[in-house]
Order: sequence, then C-alpha cells, then structure tokens
Amino acid sequence: VEDSYDLLSAREKEIMHLLVTGKSNRQIADMVHISAATVETHRTNIFQKLSIHNLPELILYAVRKGLIA
Repeated sequence: VEDSYDLLSAREKEIMHLLVTGKSNRQIADMVHISAATVETHRTNIFQKLSIHNLPELILYAVRKGLIA
C-alpha cells in the first residue's frame, strides 16, 4: 500500500509542516515568498491527497506520522 504522504510534492510537505506548526496562510505566504492564494491551493491539494477534511485532522495525521510531537 502506497503511503499518501509520498504523493505530496516537496513544496506541499513544506507547506504542510508550516500549517501543522500553527502558521497562517498569510504567514506561510510571506515565509516562502508565494501568494496566500497559492498557499490555499497547496492546502487544498494536501487535504485531497491525504483524504483529510480540516486542519485538526491534518495535525493528528502529522502527529501519527511522527512529523510533529
């Protein structure tokens, strides 16, 4: 069984890490020099690829994967 996490691009993994550590779309946009709309697109793609529906689910996923403590 393929791990859904492996479907994420390097940029999506970067955005995901910033999301689960509490950064807002605007903060992420400023940090990685993209628009907030592009962050939202990445966020949508992350949720779809991982079959996740909201940020708390994403945080739980990240904890279970050992990506955050």
